[in-house]
Amino acid sequence: MIGLVHSAGAVNPIKETLNSQFVDGCKGVIQRLVLKEHKMVWNRTTHIWNDCEKIIHQRTNTVPFDLVPPDCNPGVSVRVIKPLESSELNLETVFEKFHPAAQTFTDIIGHYISGERPKGIKETEEMLRDKDIITGVGELVLDSNFIKLQPPKQGLQYYLSRLDFDSLVRKQESKAKLWKILTLVFGIITCATLLFILRRQYKCYKTEQDQSRLQREMSAVKKQRLQELDLTEDEVPQNACAICLTRDRSCVFLECGQVCSCMACYEALPVPKKCPICRNAISRIVPLYNS
Repeated sequence: MIGLVHSAGAVNPIKETLNSQFVDGCKGVIQRLVLKEHKMVWNRTTHIWNDCEKIIHQRTNTVPFDLVPPDCNPGVSVRVIKPLESSELNLETVFEKFHPAAQTFTDIIGHYISGERPKGIKETEEMLRDKDIITGVGELVLDSNFIKLQPPKQGLQYYLSRLDFDSLVRKQESKAKLWKILTLVFGIITCATLLFILRRQYKCYKTEQDQSRLQREMSAVKKQRLQELDLTEDEVPQNACAICLTRDRSCVFLECGQVCSCMACYEALPVPKKCPICRNAISRIVPLYNS
């Protein structure tokens, strides 16, 4: 094994070649035939027709081939192993034809009811032609007097591309840069979301702590007031003001809706006035009349 290298050369079939099914005189070493269905699908959410593609048949044929120098030096060749496992196998489209779907009036009505409207079948043939110049990046192995280019065993990418080596490197660097930018953006979004959730949790925790503290303070004030009036809690009227414990509750605080105070105690609250129960701001009050 020589290691991970790149090799550029012209495609040279070892024995036979593949003939195009549609183009006369077109020969190659890799052939891909694809039938793709095109249809319009009704989106019930956006209420528009969306284009949809579906591969209904695909077949790929290959024959063994070498990479040889463009000057056709017979003494130097690299045997390409498992070309279909390469990441950049961009084949040339040598034939393409669209067969539109024949539709009757009944078919059109049925398509609108079903939400799927077929457009037709697209037939394509792609090939890696004989004598095409390609660049291969992979593991170079010397086996039985043959130099073989095969997929790396270390989990690295295997490339067969029409681009030259420098262009291929720039393309991969551009992809890596894009992924770095996307990773940074999603990292920032994740951190911002996490901070937002933590802030909300902290505010909820703070509110609960404030509510507990206010309840303890109200209980202490109420106990002190009961001692001043020499009353027990059972002797306090159910409708008594929560502040003075002597007068009836006579107003409704808005917007919280608490009914806990008499008018005199409301007037005595410091500015800005806040509900003594929930500590929400009091925007206005509604007098309460007991019949």
